[in-house]
This record gives sequence, C-alpha cells and structure tokens, in this order.
Amino acid sequence: MTRKLVNEGYETIEATNGEEGVRTAKSEKPDLVLLDLILPGIDGFEALARIRKDQETANLPVIILSNLGQKEDIERGIKLGATDYLIKAHFSPGEITEKIASILK
Repeated sequence: MTRKLVNEGYETIEATNGEEGVRTAKSEKPDLVLLDLILPGIDGFEALARIRKDQETANLPVIILSNLGQKEDIERGIKLGATDYLIKAHFSPGEITEKIASILK
C-alpha cells in the first residue's frame, strides 16, 4: 500500500506499532491516517481512541484498513470516530487510493 501511495504522489510516514502511530500522528500532523487494527502494543482501536482524545489530532481523518470484518469491529471503529472502515480483502490498492483522494478533497 505504501508503494502504491508513493507512486500516486503521496508522501507517507510509517509507524510500526500503535504507540508510535499515535506519537507520529501528533508530531507530524498528517493529512490522513491509515490505521490497521492488529498492531504490536496497543491495538488500532486504542490508537484511534487516543488520536480522537487528543485535541491536536482529534480532527484528523482516520481510515481503518483491516482484515477484521466482523460487524462488531466495524461498528466499534466507526463509534470510536473512524472516518471510514475498509476491509483489506474487499478493496484493491487502487480503490483504497481513490477513497483516500475523495476524503482529502
């Protein structure tokens, strides 16, 4: 996904775990966060909750991009404030890039 985004002209920053993701969102203030749910340390749900709780990052668009596709997971992600919830297996990298572009407009 990173390669696809870079090829489309986006600048990307990666984090290897939930805590680093939250810190990076706060320090770098990206235009959008792509967030997986299965992460080392804190999971994506907790990372999203922390991003939404911090005044500096509360309004960042966050797209959950996960293989967790149970109704309960989707509802929880949206309730925590995800801008969108995409199940990896249901979207191609091109479709994900299109979603990102539409949110950033």
